[in-house]
Amino acid sequence: MNAHEFNLSRRHLMAMSAGALAANVAISEAHAQATRPFAISGRASMAKAVQKAVEGRDVAGVVTLVAKGNETLVNTFGVQDIETGVPIQRNTIFRIASMTKPTCAVAAMILVEEGKLALDAPVDRWLPELANRQVLRTIGSALDDTVPAQRAITLRDLMTLRMGTGAIMQPPGTYPIQNAMSDAGLLPSPKPFTEGPDAFMQRLGALPLIFQPGERWMYHTGFDVLGVLIARATGMPLSEFLQARIFAPLAMSDTAFYVPTGKIERLATCYQRDPQTRQLTVFDKARGGLFSQAPAFEAGGGGLVSTADDFLAFAQMLLHKGPAGKERILSPAAIAQMTADQITPAQKAASPFAPGFWETNGWGFGLAVATAPDKISATPGRFGWDGGYGTTFIADPAADLFAILLAQRVMQSPDDTALNTAFMTETYRALG
Repeated sequence: MNAHEFNLSRRHLMAMSAGALAANVAISEAHAQATRPFAISGRASMAKAVQKAVEGRDVAGVVTLVAKGNETLVNTFGVQDIETGVPIQRNTIFRIASMTKPTCAVAAMILVEEGKLALDAPVDRWLPELANRQVLRTIGSALDDTVPAQRAITLRDLMTLRMGTGAIMQPPGTYPIQNAMSDAGLLPSPKPFTEGPDAFMQRLGALPLIFQPGERWMYHTGFDVLGVLIARATGMPLSEFLQARIFAPLAMSDTAFYVPTGKIERLATCYQRDPQTRQLTVFDKARGGLFSQAPAFEAGGGGLVSTADDFLAFAQMLLHKGPAGKERILSPAAIAQMTADQITPAQKAASPFAPGFWETNGWGFGLAVATAPDKISATPGRFGWDGGYGTTFIADPAADLFAILLAQRVMQSPDDTALNTAFMTETYRALG
């Protein structure tokens, strides 16, 4: 990732220890009720789980927001930039990475409900690069050892990540197709694709599929393709459609594919951990960084920035089954499809991902769905997803609960979700 090592100077440590790194437990209780759904002890435990990570310098700064009924709790911890010591604020802007996926799924479902796209129709009309696909005979085959695709790729395939290509859960270079995807700039990565959507599709179309369409779940790539599909089907850039049909109606004023100059001071610096020293090193600065100007490729799989309150508005729309004030983004039936498990047991068994993931989770359209009790909650039904820069959210219709944690440290190993899991677990415990 080529980020230079960032050494914490004495001045930085002093600023962090003097309170910038300590929790600014700024609890905002909007529309407060006389009877609180969160116990005082539970609130403290929610904060403590994050405070420990910040004080241990696992992350530089964090915003958490939990909403249930008429109560909203917001905590801010640490700094948005270690060098300057600028404290994290409620309106700090974060790169949300794969939390972009459900927003693009909503956009696609808008087009389905308007009759412009169909879930189970081929996408060849809009994405001719994906027509008449060839498929590797085996995952380890040479690129020219292929068979014809048994059917066309559909919109449902893209949103359920069953289009036939995506992240391969093996070390880099294990298979020839991995090398080819790397050479083409198509491997899922925290670094964005640097050319436009047409170039992205041309490169993807030049490679065979790894598996037959609909056969297996493979993470990520389907949503980058979905973003291109939405743009081509609407005749406008993906950003413009999202703004007109989702962000503006929901008053998500800080959600976009980049941060304009007038807001750049609110964008948190993104860090990564040095694999040897475990210290935080800069991955992407705010000013002059990857998200400081409009991208050539608006990535539907992971390109957005947002804030806690913006994403609260989006999640509440999903929880309440589609409304945006007096308008409606989607019908309850569309939300129900999005948040239902779409992956069969056989497909789960054939689709490696994080250890234990499929034991308690399914996949809807752009988000995971809890299908069994797990370490976070004894009651299934919640949905949500993580972002590769350290963000996560859940929404639970049965509990009328939304929770989000926003941090900026690149996920590099499975234990990078430990903070997210600890916070969400304490959130449910706080409900009593």
